[in-house]
Amino acid sequence: MQRSISAASAGDTSHRRDFLKTGTVLAAGTALAGMTVPAVHAAPGDDTIRLALIGTGGRGSGAVANAINVGGKSVKLYAMADLFNDRLSRSYTELKKRYGDQIDVTSDRKFIGFDAFRHAIDSLRPGSGDIAMLTAYSYVRPTHLEYAVKRGVNVFMEKPFAPDPGGLHRMLRAGKEAEKKNLKIAAGLMCRHSSARQALIEKIRGGELGDVQFIRAYRMGRGGRLRTKPANTDELEWQIRHRIFFHWAGSGRFIELLIHQVDECCWIKDAWPVAAHGLGGRCPNNTSCGQNLDTYSIEYTFPDGTKAQVNYRDIPGCFNDFATYLHGTKRAAQFSGNVHAPTVQTYKDQRVGKDFVDWKAPKERRIPWESEWEVLLEKIRRDEPHNETERAVFADFASIMGRAAVHTGQIVTWDQVTSSDFRFCPDVDKLDFGSRPPVTANADGHYPVPIPGEWSEI
Repeated sequence: MQRSISAASAGDTSHRRDFLKTGTVLAAGTALAGMTVPAVHAAPGDDTIRLALIGTGGRGSGAVANAINVGGKSVKLYAMADLFNDRLSRSYTELKKRYGDQIDVTSDRKFIGFDAFRHAIDSLRPGSGDIAMLTAYSYVRPTHLEYAVKRGVNVFMEKPFAPDPGGLHRMLRAGKEAEKKNLKIAAGLMCRHSSARQALIEKIRGGELGDVQFIRAYRMGRGGRLRTKPANTDELEWQIRHRIFFHWAGSGRFIELLIHQVDECCWIKDAWPVAAHGLGGRCPNNTSCGQNLDTYSIEYTFPDGTKAQVNYRDIPGCFNDFATYLHGTKRAAQFSGNVHAPTVQTYKDQRVGKDFVDWKAPKERRIPWESEWEVLLEKIRRDEPHNETERAVFADFASIMGRAAVHTGQIVTWDQVTSSDFRFCPDVDKLDFGSRPPVTANADGHYPVPIPGEWSEI
C-alpha cells in the first residue's frame, strides 16, 4: 500500500543520469532485448525479471531506462520506493509515458517513507532473476544492501556506496553474504564497463605505454550553493533532499562526482593507493550554507611509489576540465573525457593534444551505463558469478581517503581508512522525520565546514 510523509519542500538535484530533467532515452533494440531467463531463476510461468526501484530521482529513473533499453520485454519495473511522494510520482509518470506496460507498478506497489525500501524489496521473488535497484542516497545504501541480500534478491546499486568507513564495512559484509547465496551484485561505476577504456587498459597491461608514472584526473565546473533552510521545513528532510551538500547524507560533492575518476586511477594502476595527501578550501565569497569545499586537490601514492593527482573545483568563471590522463615512460594517453565520454586515445609522446594522437579506441557499441546492465542481465541469465561489491567499496575507500586528507590536513593511509569504523550517523537505521540529524546549522543557517587540523572523519 502507499505510505505518506510530510509534503515536499524542495527539488532534487541529479548529475550522472538526469533522466527526469532531460527525458533522454536511447533506443531499446539491443542484443539482449527479448532475452529469456531460464525458469529455474523465476516463478513458474513467468520468466520476466522484475525490478524494484528504491530511490526514484533522476539517477534511479535513468537506471530503469538503461535496464529496459538492454533487457527489452524481458524486464519490467514492478515496485517503487522513495522518501518523497512528489519524486516517486514524477518518476512513475515519466517512465510510464515512455515505456508503457513495462512499467507495471500498481498503486499498492508504490511505497513512501523510511521503511518503503523493505516493502519494495519484499515484492520481489527470492531466488528468481529479480533485481533490487538501490539508487537512493549513500547514507542508506548499506542498510538497503543488507536487506536485499537477506531477502535473497539480486542487486544493482549506485555510487557512492557509503559516506564513511563504517558504512563501507557493512557493505563488505553484505557482499560476502551475497557470494554465499550466489546473488548477483552490480555497482554503478560504469566506466569499468566501457569498451573504449577496456581497450586502452589492454594496451597499458601489454606495456605499449611503458610503466605508468603519473595520472592526472580533473573535474571542474560551476558547482552549486546551498541556500538557507526555509522556516517550518523539517530539518532532516531538508538535509536529505539536499544530500550533496552534507557529508553524512550523500558523501559530499567531491565523492559524489569524483569517485569515477578515483576509480579510473586505481584501474589504470591495477592497485589501490597506500596514502593520500591533499589540500582544499573555499572562496572568500562563498556564501553556501552547505559543508562542501570549493576545491579539492589530492595526491595519491600507489604501492610502487608512483602518483595520481585528482583535482576538483566548483568555482564559476574559471577554466573547466573533465578528463583523465596518464603518462607512461613511452608516451601519454587520455583515458576519459567530458561527462565520462569515451575520449580514449594515445599520443606519440608526452604531449597531449589532437596533433599528437597516434591511436583512438574503437567506437563503443553501447554506452557504459547500459553495458553494465548488459553484463548483469547476462550473468543472471546464465547463472554465473557476478559480485562487484568489493571493488566498488574499495573505490569508495580510496575516495574517502582523499576527502579525509583534505578535510583533516593529514596524510591518510589505506590501512587507516580500511581499519576505521567511523560513522557520521551511528543511528542511521533509526532515522525518521522528526529525528535529529547528525549536523545542525548555526544561527546564520550555516552547517559545519571541515577545518584542517580540527576536523575528524576517520
